[in-house]
Amino acid sequence: MFKTNTHQQWWKVGESGALFRKVGEKAMFMGEYQHSVDEKGRLIIPAKFRDALGDSFVVTRGLDSCLFVYPRSEWESLEAKLKTLPFTRADARAFSRFFFSGATESDLDKQGRVNIPNHLREYAKLTRDCVVIGVSNRVEIWGKEAWDTYCAQSADSFAELAEKLIDFDL
Repeated sequence: MFKTNTHQQWWKVGESGALFRKVGEKAMFMGEYQHSVDEKGRLIIPAKFRDALGDSFVVTRGLDSCLFVYPRSEWESLEAKLKTLPFTRADARAFSRFFFSGATESDLDKQGRVNIPNHLREYAKLTRDCVVIGVSNRVEIWGKEAWDTYCAQSADSFAELAEKLIDFDL
């Protein structure tokens, strides 16, 4: 692993080619890693993600039947935004309940593993083989079968999605 200072941004590049960037207190996660959940519900978090996640982070139910893992700073930012949703709207209440009720504050053990509570393993259908991916400001944890299915379905529509995102000036 090596570091290089490019335009005042620090980059770390690992042997797999996965990239992790930390600018100020913001982290960007990228890459895909395959790991296994053990019989106690512990999953190795890739070494390239550990520093950016910090000592304490939040694991919660994500969209598409995966788990979202947020560094504390990202979680607090997201929480502040969700607090602005009008509680008088049923959809806002439903989303907040779903998102926050599944959340758990977590940390890593000395081997770099996170203990994923049973209710979250059941939600994401995590059995043994898992895929841990970096998605910009968060990490996602998928069951391998679900990830493979998602990738196969999404590959066909990637160009179509890219066309739609042009409207967002990307």
